[in-house]
Parts: sequence; C-alpha cells; structure tokens
Amino acid sequence: MSKKNNNNINQKSFYFEDNSNKIYHKTNKKKLLIKEDRIYLLFFVFFCLILIFSIKIIFTSLSTITYQKNSIYLNSKFEPFRNDIVDINGVPIARNIEVFHAAIKPNLIKNKKNFLLKLRILYPEINLKVLNTNIKKNKYFYLKKNISKEEQYKLWSLGEKGILFEKTQTRIYPHRNLFSHIIGQIDEDHNGISGIEKSFNNQLKSDQKSLVTTLDINIQFLIREELINFQKIFKNIGSASILMDVNNGDILSLVSLPDFDINKRQTIKNLNFINRATKGVYELGSVFKTFTLAGGLNEGVIESKSKFYNLPKKITCAGKSIAEYDNKIPANLTAEEILIRSGNIGSVRIAQKIGQTKMKNFLDEIGLLKKIKFDIEEVGQPLPVRWGKCKLATASFGHGITTTLLQLAKGYSIISNGGYNIEPKLIKRTQSKLNRDKKIKILKDGISSEINSILRKIVTQKEGTANFANIQGYEVGGKTGTAQKIVNGYYSQNKINTFVAVFPTSKPKYILLVLLDEPKPNKDYIYNYRDGSGWKLKGTPYNTAGWTSVEVAGKIIEKIGPILAINKIDFYGNHVVKKTN
Repeated sequence: MSKKNNNNINQKSFYFEDNSNKIYHKTNKKKLLIKEDRIYLLFFVFFCLILIFSIKIIFTSLSTITYQKNSIYLNSKFEPFRNDIVDINGVPIARNIEVFHAAIKPNLIKNKKNFLLKLRILYPEINLKVLNTNIKKNKYFYLKKNISKEEQYKLWSLGEKGILFEKTQTRIYPHRNLFSHIIGQIDEDHNGISGIEKSFNNQLKSDQKSLVTTLDINIQFLIREELINFQKIFKNIGSASILMDVNNGDILSLVSLPDFDINKRQTIKNLNFINRATKGVYELGSVFKTFTLAGGLNEGVIESKSKFYNLPKKITCAGKSIAEYDNKIPANLTAEEILIRSGNIGSVRIAQKIGQTKMKNFLDEIGLLKKIKFDIEEVGQPLPVRWGKCKLATASFGHGITTTLLQLAKGYSIISNGGYNIEPKLIKRTQSKLNRDKKIKILKDGISSEINSILRKIVTQKEGTANFANIQGYEVGGKTGTAQKIVNGYYSQNKINTFVAVFPTSKPKYILLVLLDEPKPNKDYIYNYRDGSGWKLKGTPYNTAGWTSVEVAGKIIEKIGPILAINKIDFYGNHVVKKTN
C-alpha cells in the first residue's frame, strides 16, 4: 500500500474519532443536566421537610404555652411526700411518681349538656347519671385521681375551664409482692401504717436522702421463687425464709408466703397472710438442741466428747412420756453425737446437767424468750414459759417453748459468729452508728468453732439429718427441726418443719433459715444428693424437716451462692486460696 493511501486512512480515522468525541460530550452534558435537576429536586424536598419540621416545633411550643396557661392547677407546687426506699445496691423498692388529679368545678361549666357529651366520648365507661348528679350539686368534686400527663392533656383538649388539675405524687412499689411484708403500706395521707413505711415515717417525709435497706433484690427474688416452687411440691399453706449476715445482723432477704401486691392498699384479715418470719410464734422443735449443747459447753458442765451411757428410749415426766423420734438412736452417745443424731433423751440429760436457772438465763441472753427489737413493729411475742423440771426437759429439744424465726436467726448467729451478740436489722446503719454499738461476747472462746464443726457433720455424715444440704463448694452446716403444730391449744398432726443453715462453717458468714408451714410428703418428687455421689431418690413417706425444709434450703443455696461471692471451698472442705502476684 502507498504512503498516500495510508494518509487517507489516517485522516478518516481521525475524522471518526473527532465525531465520536462530539457525540460523547453531548451525551455527557445531557447526563450532567439531569443530575443537576435531581440534586435541585432533592434540595427542594429537604428544604420543604425542614420547613415543615420547623413549623411543627413552633406550633408545638405555642400549643404547650397555651396548654400551660389555660391549665388550672389547684396545687402547682411539686412537693415530694416521701423519699425512696432502696435495696443495698440502690435499686428502688418504693418511690414516689408525679401524677395528676382531675377535678370538676361545676360553676365554671357553661354548657353542662355538651360537657357531659364530651366526657362520654373520652370515657365511654363513665356513669353519666352519677356525674350529672354531682354537677347539679354545684360542688367541687374529683372526676378521676392519679391520671397520667397524657390523660391530663386529653382532658385539657376538651376546652372546658371547669376542669381543674392537681399536681401531686403517688407511692408505687415496682416489685409488687416481692417486699410486701417488709415495706408495708401507707394511708391516703401518705403516712406509713405498717412495715418500714411506718417505722421510718418521719425520716421518709423529712430526710432528702433515700432510705437504704440491707436487702438485696436479686437474692430476695431467687429465694421467693424457690419457696413458691416448693409450695407447689409439698402443698404447705405457707413458708418463710431469712438470710442474714451472722457478723453484723444485716438481713439480705426476708420472705413470707403468702404475700400480696402492696400497690393495692388493703386490709389483710386472713391470718394466713401473717409475716411468718417475724410475727409468727412457733414451737420449732429440734433446732433448739443446738442451744442446749451450746449452753452445756458454755457452762462447762459437758464437753463435746462427753459420753452419755444407757440412754433410754423413753422417759416419763408428770405422767407424760418423752420418747426418741427414732428407735434406732443408740443408747450410748457423746454430746456431739446427740446433736448429730438429734436425740431427744440425750438433750434432756444435757439440760438437766445445766440446770433450770442457767438454761433459762442462757436462752434469754441469746434473745429467744423476749420480744425482739426490730426495724419493723410486726414482731411476735414468745409465750411466757413456766419453768419446772418437765419444762426444762421439753425445752431442751424445742417443745413447750415458743419463739419467732427472726429470734432463731439471732440465736444461731451468736452461736456461730464467735459468740458475739448481734441485732438483726433491715436498714443500713452508718459507720459511726456501727462504731457506737458495743460488741457483747456471750459465749466463751472456742465454743463457736466446736458447734460449727458439729453442724457441718449433721450435713456430711450419714447419721446426720440434713444430707440434702451437702452442696459442693459451700461448706454448709445446719440443724433440722420438726414440730407438731398447736391448733386450738392441742398438738395436731400438722407440722412446722424448719432448717437452719450456716455457711461456710469454717468461717461463718451467712445464716439461712427455711420454715415450711404444714408441708406434705410427695411420693413423686426426685431427690438429688449434692455430695458428688450422683445418687437419686424418688419420694418419701416421711414428713420431717430433713425431707422438706433441708431440700428447699439446698436449692436456695445453689441459686444464691454465686451472688453472695463466698470464698469457694473444694470438695474436701479445704479453702481454695487465690494465687497472687
């Protein structure tokens, strides 16, 4: 091909390229114009939205101003009636919230017929006949109390000057039944009428700080949940539990069933709603045997290894027989074996060594015989005891002598904490107040550790009565108590089953009490031994604390143990020491 031809080809190529570029630029320009139009459109839409939003804000502001100006308040000053009650972690368990009362002033209503029609539309359930009668009386009256701000706005929207509003507060209990027996109730004038609300009424009305309790809402919930679960299993008519710090008397949980919703003010006439943990007065049975042994050790009349020989299966006092609950209990036992096997006759022999006067004084000193001072007034009064030889005998194993579960908690705390007196409490004390409290030592040195060791054996040894509480990692010790319930002055077949757990027994920190009122055995219930054996047992015909209250306590400790942050203990009972750098 010639050079000339090549040039022609190149020229054509260049011509083609120039035209294609023109087409490209024209297309591009068109696309850019379209994009610009879209951008302008988006800006326009955005501007309109901003404008609409701004107008709405202005309108709302003006509406609010108008609403506030036209709303008539009988009491526009917001004055708190009561301060909050909170748990140990600051979670409110009783508090005040802002509410409104809607009132009617008939002389300010121009068209009463039209007014009634408007109200009927807003409240279809309203009784127009009653409302009309109240309006005709031409006297001020309340239309509705404790309405929300939203409901207040709806009433204001009716445009009637005859509707007046009172801004006030109402008391609410967010957890309903959970603390009903502890917190108590208030009246219409916001004065406490029971529980903490009454005992600390002045403080709650004057002090600007929240009232801090020793209670832990999480632990309270878990314990209550387990008591409810087992109430379905053992069919008991009621139950109670106390979890307390043995060293300072702080109560972390206090539950009594049945309970009630304290948001609904009510008068409880059914005695079954009694606070079983503080108000109920019971014969508690064999849990008293621990005090008998402790009293004997403290008086120096026995040692834990003191031997008792030829113990009979039955003795007679004032024509009435006292027998062992189990004929398999040996005739020869040491003092500690008497407690481990829960022997009645052995306990009588220890009490006889102590003597009537010293036994009475000891029980009185640890707080079992007199009404206890407490943060709420719902506290039971133990029945007076007429001491004599027979009363000394029966009292040694917890029969013929009454007390409350709260007092039992105090007594066991003293026994396990080194022998120091403590006072159970629901309200957190300041450090200065704690420093003023005198620590009175009741037991001699070494007795607490002896008793705690024996309580541990009751749980771990085969002969003990509380094997179901042998939970790995928590070193639980304790004592069972099964007592016949007094009905109309006579012993019945109904029972009060109690278990007192102390843990960890090598250095006690907590005490847990579980009481079941009239439990029944359940042949279908599956028991799991918690000692690592994996052994299971289905049902039992026995209605004793070892088969009921101990099982409940075991379940509770399994649930709350991690929360309590107890120093873990290994399977063999040795403390696990955390490694430090």
